[in-house]
Amino acid sequence: MLSNVPSETLPRQWRVHPSLPILKLVGGAGVLALGLLLADGDVLRPVLGGLTAATLAAWAARDLLTPVRLEVDADGITVPSGWTGRRQLPWSAIETIRVDRPGGRRLGGPVLEIDAGESLHLFSRQDLGADPGEVADALAAARPDTG
Repeated sequence: MLSNVPSETLPRQWRVHPSLPILKLVGGAGVLALGLLLADGDVLRPVLGGLTAATLAAWAARDLLTPVRLEVDADGITVPSGWTGRRQLPWSAIETIRVDRPGGRRLGGPVLEIDAGESLHLFSRQDLGADPGEVADALAAARPDTG
């Protein structure tokens, strides 16, 4: 039995915003263009630009091939595993769900942390396409009553 979430609202997914892989591809093309334009006879600059562009393109391809980063249903939470795989974490394996809100001068925003004992899964706003605090609340509401 679910605590606060009607069964018709499950499963629920959070995915990478569609603009993120486009931004990565444009950034990769820009780095490659800079490497070529600033080469001035040097082979290293275009090679580094090409490697960086290829890395960003692979990262964008992952976002396009597997955009869903987190899914919740009555059985548990599904998280990424490997480059394009997925792994189901049953509710019984999930120890804590919390949001880390870095303070001070640390870069980055809040991060959703899902602690499954032997594994820790971290998700940023960019991974989820939503505020990590709101996602944590939705996961808590979907978790079966333990009482």
